[in-house]
Amino acid sequence: MVIGDGLQHAFLRLHQRLYERSDGRVGHKMIMVPTLLLRSTGRRSGARRCNALVYAKDGGDYVVVASNGGSDQAPGWLFNVREDPSVEVQVGRTKTPGTARVLERGDADYERLWRLVNDNNHGRYDAYQQQTERPIPLVVVSTG
Repeated sequence: MVIGDGLQHAFLRLHQRLYERSDGRVGHKMIMVPTLLLRSTGRRSGARRCNALVYAKDGGDYVVVASNGGSDQAPGWLFNVREDPSVEVQVGRTKTPGTARVLERGDADYERLWRLVNDNNHGRYDAYQQQTERPIPLVVVSTG
């Protein structure tokens, strides 16, 4: 692991911890892009899991990217929402139940939503996609 990667990972863990422990008072835009907390149910453990994720809004929906920082392995939370799409989204201090829907490359709206969330995250997702051969899915969370 590169030292810079380790520091970045530690900072992101700290960011999530602050977001959770402050009940959203700190964290929504702490890393200069809007971040939400996605709570899902562990597919094997049944335990509640929480992940801080950069998002973009598409109407009333939230769009997040299962990039895992460009890793060849998908993030664990993706498997959880595939198994049980009932999730909770926290934006700032507001918690809302939602339903997650996974979009793969080639699905209707994938390209449009990829551009939306990639632009919102300053082109990082394009860079992550170049790091891996794994097609990176999007997850659309509907709360209405």
